[in-house]
Amino acid sequence: MASIRPIKNKEGEITSYQITVSAGRVGGKQVRKYKTWTPAPGMTARQIEKALNKEAVQFEEAVQKGYSGGGSQTFGDYAQYVIGLKERGGAKHNTIREYHHLMKRIVPAIGHIKLDKLRPQHLNAFYRNLEEQGVANVPDRATAKPDIREKVSTTQKALAAASGLSVNTVALALQGKRVSLSTAQAIAAALGRRVEELFTVDRRQEKLSSKTVLEYHRFISAVLAQAEKEMLVTYNAAQKATPPKLERKEADYFQPEEVERIRDALEGEPVKWRAVTHLLLITGVRRGELCGLRWDRIDWENHQIKIDRTILYSPDRGIYESSTKTGNVRFIKLPQETMELLREYRVWYNEQRLLNGDRWTKSGYVFVKEAGGPMMPDSVNAWLNKFSKRKGLPPIHPHKFRHTMASLLYFNHADSVSISKRLGHARVSTTTDIYSHLIAQADEAASQCIADAVLRKKA
Repeated sequence: MASIRPIKNKEGEITSYQITVSAGRVGGKQVRKYKTWTPAPGMTARQIEKALNKEAVQFEEAVQKGYSGGGSQTFGDYAQYVIGLKERGGAKHNTIREYHHLMKRIVPAIGHIKLDKLRPQHLNAFYRNLEEQGVANVPDRATAKPDIREKVSTTQKALAAASGLSVNTVALALQGKRVSLSTAQAIAAALGRRVEELFTVDRRQEKLSSKTVLEYHRFISAVLAQAEKEMLVTYNAAQKATPPKLERKEADYFQPEEVERIRDALEGEPVKWRAVTHLLLITGVRRGELCGLRWDRIDWENHQIKIDRTILYSPDRGIYESSTKTGNVRFIKLPQETMELLREYRVWYNEQRLLNGDRWTKSGYVFVKEAGGPMMPDSVNAWLNKFSKRKGLPPIHPHKFRHTMASLLYFNHADSVSISKRLGHARVSTTTDIYSHLIAQADEAASQCIADAVLRKKA
């Protein structure tokens, strides 16, 4: 049974209690485990007695189960250890990079707390702080004032040289386009003026989204789950904390008439980008998966493609190949029109390969850079952005095609299992969560069809 001893200060007042539990004998010697418990301010004697006895019972049970305590190890140090474990266990490179990014906020807030002293209250306070205005690292922007040209007595070329910026960047800034604050500061410094004289500065005070806060929560929970597994803590404090609820936004997708406008606008565009845009819409693949598609993954006879790899980019590794987001492999059927477009593109691809000769990189990817190397996923966004502006279309993001394909399938009565399989989601519940509003709309349309067929008299 645990023994309890009060700890007093110089004035003889009880400030805390030491709980002692026997952990058996090792080499003939009695082994004891100790824990100090401090009552919260304002607790009555009855409350202290009840809480202390409960703490003693829990500590004794933990010792009997082999719990060793976190010792002097802090949460920050242990989290770094867990990141190392995951990296050695084969976690994706970008996942490890994201963990290190999360640690930049975690360490100053709770990294100093002893591992076995971390409580749900600490985590709740941390989550509240993350949701405060101004926490998000959103770069400040600046817009040139209408009279800026009157204050610039030099050429754009000279100003670019003096500021260390490109001529194009300087030109855009002077035209009144929104630029980064650092760009505005460079121009102001080159002209010997304060930035506020030339630009209107937009200091954006934004908070982190609930989705981002939940990423912190999931990482902290994973760290504490490992600590619980190694019997360094008696419970996972993150599981008892209260993170924010996920504010799920409705998936944004193109309306049928918008799809038709995009399709018409693509006529006359380079075959490479027609094929890229077409496949994004027809297959619903992620942009990285499209960049990771290889020629030997196209089944010309059965009209399908195999999606099993993705192209990623990180500053420290550059462009590299990895498994898909969920690590699964899927086959996607393609219509005849898509196969014909791919054949047209293959002719152009082979022409480029011959034109480049020895300069050509034999990467095996379907969509490549000018000399055959793997294509950076961001280049898809860049081309679609320029294309939409040039054609007067609404902004086009690659992922919007993915949502559009899902919406078209739902409104044409496809089931969630089939749609989930085509999208490559790990679980069907992921699909139904993302597209719950579409399912409701499709169900409403289906009910009207039934009513028209069965209940309503035809005129």
